[in-house]
Amino acid sequence: MKKTKFLFPFIFSFLLVFSGCSKDDDEVVDPTDDITGGEEEEPTPREPEALDLSQYSSGQKVMMQTFYWDVEPRFEWWNNLSDKVEGWADAGIDRLWLPVATKGQSGGYSMGYDPSDYFDFGEYDQHGTVPTRFGTREELENLIAKSHDLGLEVIADIVLNHNSGGGLQYNPYRDKETYTLFNEENGNASGMFNRNYEHFHPNDISQSDEGDLFFSEQDLDHDVPYVQDWFWKKDNSVAKYYKNEMGFDGWRFDYVKGFGTWVIEAWMDEVGGFAVGENFDGNADVLVDWVDATGVSAFDFAAFYKMEEAFDRFEDLNYLDGNMLRKVYPDKAVTFVANHDTEKDENEDNRIATENKMKAYAYILTHDGYPTIFYSDYENEAFNEEIKQLIDIHNSLALGDVEVLHVDRDEYVMKREGNAENPGLILYISTGSTTKRRNVQTNWNNVTLLDYSGNTTYTPTSDENGMVTIEAPANGYSIYSITK
Repeated sequence: MKKTKFLFPFIFSFLLVFSGCSKDDDEVVDPTDDITGGEEEEPTPREPEALDLSQYSSGQKVMMQTFYWDVEPRFEWWNNLSDKVEGWADAGIDRLWLPVATKGQSGGYSMGYDPSDYFDFGEYDQHGTVPTRFGTREELENLIAKSHDLGLEVIADIVLNHNSGGGLQYNPYRDKETYTLFNEENGNASGMFNRNYEHFHPNDISQSDEGDLFFSEQDLDHDVPYVQDWFWKKDNSVAKYYKNEMGFDGWRFDYVKGFGTWVIEAWMDEVGGFAVGENFDGNADVLVDWVDATGVSAFDFAAFYKMEEAFDRFEDLNYLDGNMLRKVYPDKAVTFVANHDTEKDENEDNRIATENKMKAYAYILTHDGYPTIFYSDYENEAFNEEIKQLIDIHNSLALGDVEVLHVDRDEYVMKREGNAENPGLILYISTGSTTKRRNVQTNWNNVTLLDYSGNTTYTPTSDENGMVTIEAPANGYSIYSITK
């Protein structure tokens, strides 16, 4: 698989100047003459030669979130993604996080987070449509097969907390009619995992999920054996059907605050695979506790909010060194700059501003953690080439312990240690209005450095002790490593 590389112009030429002593001023000198008595000038130093990044590996690639809220065109999304996966694989993506793939109450307008039929991937006529918003089952299966052929894993988005789109029935536990009847005539045309009020809170088994978590209407009760059977235990349960029949390789668990951590453990014991939970909380301790309890990865909302505070809310880069999940569990922290929720129109004050996004991507793609790229950012022509270069740097040089070399309000310098075979890197972010330079300690002695992001042409050389002065452009970043 050939990657797209960022190439710097290198000149390998030497100019030899001869000075003659006995020729007349107006005489033409034959450059082949053997002229003696002149002095040979020192050759012009050659420009530094970049490393071939394809020869280095950080041991990790990048996940792509393949959708945004209310994707268009409706009914064509699986085909749209099929056209893009080859390019994503070439860019260094190794996993695709797909939107909720089954029929929701909103039918052809549903983004899947109002789940109705867990087994309707776009083949049953219900809620006003046969295909889901994203397309038909056949188109989804084609997308998964093509992704697998390219070596990409495909991650299913799973909503285990709540349901929508069922029929009305009298609910004795709530003494009123509730939309808790799911069968072939009422929002569950597949006939698999039919449900009624006994499978939702409250009932004669439990009143709510642990910690009194309770979705006000159709809140699934995971304590009910029937629910457990259909979610993960049976041979044709949701978990096993998605893995064995549809070919999904892993799981993105939606709204994990809505049910106990034991549900994730039970699911993973049955089917395994990569998994990440959406614990929408900026408190790093909450995320650490959840990872401790489940043993799977979590989106690092703490890192997201620290970046938002650093670049936008407080304009203070000291926040980049704050508490984050990645600092405790770098192998369980899934980092991101944007997602389908943060980019909704109503979240104008809960997102990283467009003008700061590339500094944020430089942060997550050089630090530890498993980075996620947001579809709309990658497909943005203003960002695309820059994100691809950052992915290339991440997949090759972003290796080793993280050390913050300097941080203040408008400068942040971080080093990845690398190892004996990999030099690592140094990230320098500046939000100042002018070019900045800073003297830093490196592991590289007497070697010329290069900014592999291409944002500055400044190529300093370290001294015998590894000290070197590096540069960051105004309100931008650079990513330095060694040259050949």
